Amino acid sequence: MSDDKAIPKTDYKLEADSELRFEIENKNEKVTVVLLNGLAELFGTELVVKKPYDFFTGAKVAIFTYHGCTIELRGKPDVAYVAKETPMVMYLNANSALEHLRNKAEQEDAQGPIAMVVGPMDVGKTTLCRIFLNYAVRLGRRPIYVDLDVGQGGIAIPGTIGALLVERPAPVAEGFSQQAPLVYHYGHSSPSSNSTFYDVLISKLAETTLERLQANKKAKSSGMIINTCGWVKGSGYSHILHTVEAFEVSAIFVLDQERLYNELLRDVKSTVQVVFLPKSGGVVERTKSQRTEARDQRIREYFYGSKMPLFPHSFDVKFSDIKIFKVGSPPLPASCLPLGMKAEDNYTKLVSVQPGPQLLHHILAVSFAESTDENVIQTNVAGFICVTNVNMEKQVLTVLSPQPRPLPQTILLVSDLQFMDSH
Repeated sequence: MSDDKAIPKTDYKLEADSELRFEIENKNEKVTVVLLNGLAELFGTELVVKKPYDFFTGAKVAIFTYHGCTIELRGKPDVAYVAKETPMVMYLNANSALEHLRNKAEQEDAQGPIAMVVGPMDVGKTTLCRIFLNYAVRLGRRPIYVDLDVGQGGIAIPGTIGALLVERPAPVAEGFSQQAPLVYHYGHSSPSSNSTFYDVLISKLAETTLERLQANKKAKSSGMIINTCGWVKGSGYSHILHTVEAFEVSAIFVLDQERLYNELLRDVKSTVQVVFLPKSGGVVERTKSQRTEARDQRIREYFYGSKMPLFPHSFDVKFSDIKIFKVGSPPLPASCLPLGMKAEDNYTKLVSVQPGPQLLHHILAVSFAESTDENVIQTNVAGFICVTNVNMEKQVLTVLSPQPRPLPQTILLVSDLQFMDSH
């Protein structure tokens, strides 16, 4: 039995327009937050007075108040302090501008604002998207959230891009409800691994989401919020420009990089609003190992859940029952190519993969495509499985799956990403 009295408690009194920031790095540490009085919010989601909220290892939290409040922290965060300087008021103003455009779109039965958040790594892009989305649904909107960050995989798992209709604020300590997201398999944790394929998927996702907006009146006027990768130079910058074109973006919020802001002002149409916003002082740069750990954690949550434990299924799949492919093959020199074929085609080619030990621990995406006659690389996926064992004698793969057998379809796409199932 743990003695509740042994848990340290600290009360923080916040003035208007200030923020309580804390981080938890220690393994197995838990910090509980209780709003004792006043009004406060976490990334746009309101906290309920006297309700305890638990945060665990890896949490980086900023609780903001417009009017002042008192917050109790139970536990031992690595860092905890109250910040008077916060860009939240600017973020609110940016959201008010988006809301003004939504009202106008609603009156004219037109397309609402399509806003994109860009900036280098670790400046708080995902957090700003979450704030915009939470504010929008609190005002009765139904925006579509688009996540193009294959390194984090905020909608499904890393190595994917996807979209989600957001209908209610994200719970305080978790992400948005994952009801029926639209997800495309990319299979790498960086756009640079296959830039051609990445652009093809962005175009496909844009086409599908823009169609969906037209089909839903409420979503149409609410528009979209697009999260992007932190790669903003060279080809990364080209992907940003491609996204602006494909999604018909109307507003770009640039976080923390004036150079990128000025380049976009120069290169996008004058009809696109480009707005510079500062990053929050609470944003922390992550090391390479922290990124890898965050990716693993994301995949683990997909199979096992974050708060509510999920119980994934493990079963055998015969080699003969499935077809496994990877997207892209090494480019051939021009002299070896058939007449009229471009070198780029290789990057989006379906390459058959023979089941074998090399698949161990790899993530496989289960495609909705029913046969290879369909455009498999541009077909969205039903979900993901992880290969936990390969038996060459019996010619079977043992897989970890969120759903019981059988697999919904037989075409599987192999990902570079691996997951060691330690359960």
